[in-house]
Amino acid sequence: MHDLATALQHSDVIHDRAAIAAAIARMADEIRAACGSQRLLLLTVMHGGMFFAAELALALGQGGCVDVDFDYLHATRYRGDTSGGELVWKHRPATPLQGRHVLIADDILDEGYTLAAIRDWCVGQGAASVRIAVLTIKRHGRGVPGLQADSIGLDVPDRYVFGHGMDYHEQGRNLPAIHALREGA
Repeated sequence: MHDLATALQHSDVIHDRAAIAAAIARMADEIRAACGSQRLLLLTVMHGGMFFAAELALALGQGGCVDVDFDYLHATRYRGDTSGGELVWKHRPATPLQGRHVLIADDILDEGYTLAAIRDWCVGQGAASVRIAVLTIKRHGRGVPGLQADSIGLDVPDRYVFGHGMDYHEQGRNLPAIHALREGA
């Protein structure tokens, strides 16, 4: 059994709530500048992207500048583990993507296999454009070649991270800060 309290004792706070909020506000400004008056379809990658997508949507709507439609998808490689496996689609969006400007919101870009599959699926569904916004990114050189996020909130170390949507064995998603397990933990 994996215990969240023990994980917290063996982790470091990487980004606190204020840093996360500032990053999301900056990202919303970048997306507004890039997308102009396009009506976006915000696709939340569940479960991890839920908190980030909600906060990003609110930030995009500040001043009534960007209106978004919402849908979600659930594709995962982790299923409670700390390392990825085979991609499993649990739910695909109900909204037709043909001709839509899609903004995929996810918690992290690590190696990128899940996001690459999601992006490719959106393109295959006829999306007019597909942008990727991630709250966090690990810059380690093991990623899918050619996959880049269009909007990035914060860098995290090449360690297992959890909190603010990211889980530690399906626990801790609701932690307001982002934590990283220490080496060897």
